[in-house]
Amino acid sequence: MRITGDHAALAIEGRLDVRTAADARVRLHQAVDGGLGDLVLDLARLEFWDATGLGVIMGTHRRAGRIGRRLVLRSVPAQLQRLLVATRLHRILAVEGVVAEARGATLPALGPVL
Repeated sequence: MRITGDHAALAIEGRLDVRTAADARVRLHQAVDGGLGDLVLDLARLEFWDATGLGVIMGTHRRAGRIGRRLVLRSVPAQLQRLLVATRLHRILAVEGVVAEARGATLPALGPVL
């Protein structure tokens, strides 16, 4: 897993899972704490996340909210969008980007489109 960017926009590449969660959490929380306004998290190159990785995203979302910031997920891969819909987290998280397909049917747009 690799995270690049600054306090306003980050990109995650690779896997966000139990093995990489601790490092990701530290980097994401530093970005939240060091900036203002929206924190955009580009997931276009994220290959996989497990429950632990999703927990890191949710923890970052909560931390951002506590200090008046908003976490915005951008370019979420289709399989991860389906996971957000299945867990109903698309109702909580701000998701920007394309509409996912699941079981051949088009899903409604995920979260507010920015």
